[in-house]
Amino acid sequence: MGNIVAIVGRPNVGKSTFFNRLIQKREAIVDAVSGVTRDRHYGKSDWNGKEFTLIDTGGYVENSDDVFQKEIDKQVALAVEEADAILFMVDSTDGITGMDTEVAQLLRRSNKPLFLVANKADNGLRTTEAVEFYALGFDTIYPVSAINGSGSGELLDALVAVLPEEQPELGEGLPRLAVVGRPNAGKSSFINALIGEDRYIVTNVAGTTRDSIDTVYNQFGFEFKLVDTAGIRRKSKVKESIEFYSVMRSVRAIEHSDVCLLVVDATRGFDGQVQNIFWLAHRNNKGIVILVNKWDLIAKDTATLRQFEKAIKEKIAPFTDVPIVFISAVNKQRIYKAIEVAQKVYESRSRRIPTRKLNDTLLPIIENNPPPALKGKYIRIKFCTQLPTAYPQFAFFCNLPQYVKDPYKRFLENQLREQFDFKGIPITIFFRKK
Repeated sequence: MGNIVAIVGRPNVGKSTFFNRLIQKREAIVDAVSGVTRDRHYGKSDWNGKEFTLIDTGGYVENSDDVFQKEIDKQVALAVEEADAILFMVDSTDGITGMDTEVAQLLRRSNKPLFLVANKADNGLRTTEAVEFYALGFDTIYPVSAINGSGSGELLDALVAVLPEEQPELGEGLPRLAVVGRPNAGKSSFINALIGEDRYIVTNVAGTTRDSIDTVYNQFGFEFKLVDTAGIRRKSKVKESIEFYSVMRSVRAIEHSDVCLLVVDATRGFDGQVQNIFWLAHRNNKGIVILVNKWDLIAKDTATLRQFEKAIKEKIAPFTDVPIVFISAVNKQRIYKAIEVAQKVYESRSRRIPTRKLNDTLLPIIENNPPPALKGKYIRIKFCTQLPTAYPQFAFFCNLPQYVKDPYKRFLENQLREQFDFKGIPITIFFRKK
């Protein structure tokens, strides 16, 4: 299970800048106007080999003070509930504000590991000034500068030291399938159709499924765990924070699954929000099956299905080798087919290919299609092997690994897919010096 670390604090203390530094991407929009981080941002970070998911709880603040206060309370409550550790950020140039004191009190009620991070300590004087934050009642203060990164090493050392070790859990060994998608795409209806009881309350108000529940499902010769999610929601529609917070749960569900069943509303198409969920699952190296739901509502001629498939594949390129199943949860059309496909993806994702077979199959192909020479140097791939990881990763040993370019990586990936049937699974390829 991935560890989740939340960054909380009042607006403008530099949460997003620090977040970006940790995940090394300019993902959150950072702007000097208070409350510009509209997206609850999450990304992966790791330190000393321990990986964690970082959540930036910024934004969602309207201008009036009381709403502002309520929002901060909600952020803190959510962080306390969902995160494994919390970074509480204050601004050493402002000193302690009333809101900092309030947040500190809320946080202290939790028994989660807390780290007080005094940001903008970018010179010696400010580092000394940070001492006043001891008044908030923390034993240790971590002065950092989100902009130049100073001080973040000590903080991260302390942070990963308290993150819990991975625990095996009940029903271990069963495939874990997460049903994900936008609100109202029909995730709950799909689950009800499978389980055959309305244990998920389905109404057509978006966002009625609030929490994620695991169900062990055992029917028709399949046994797996269903990780349900509360639906990932588009930013502009987030009027009510709980909805917005359900995004975090979906992130968790994706991370905890082996295969994601991405439910798409056929009447809405494969829009930007669905694509985000798709790439989130892909980035987490999960198996993916796309379920186009409400197919019964689409007026069809013979070409409709092909066109719809083609449109999806254009949007998910270059990772187009993903099974797409057209279903109707309401009429129970092809829902078992969906599970059968998911089961197959799960098996391929955990498949190990014997090294000998891998080399016997791929080396002749590589010999006939060697990587293009670079600056007159020839790249020779001598040997390949699958790495012992939870999802397919392969190492190719060659004389000049640094010269192998992306198009050739894709060529090898496609060969692996074709020869060994890795449909719906992200594959990682490394080139190493032999």
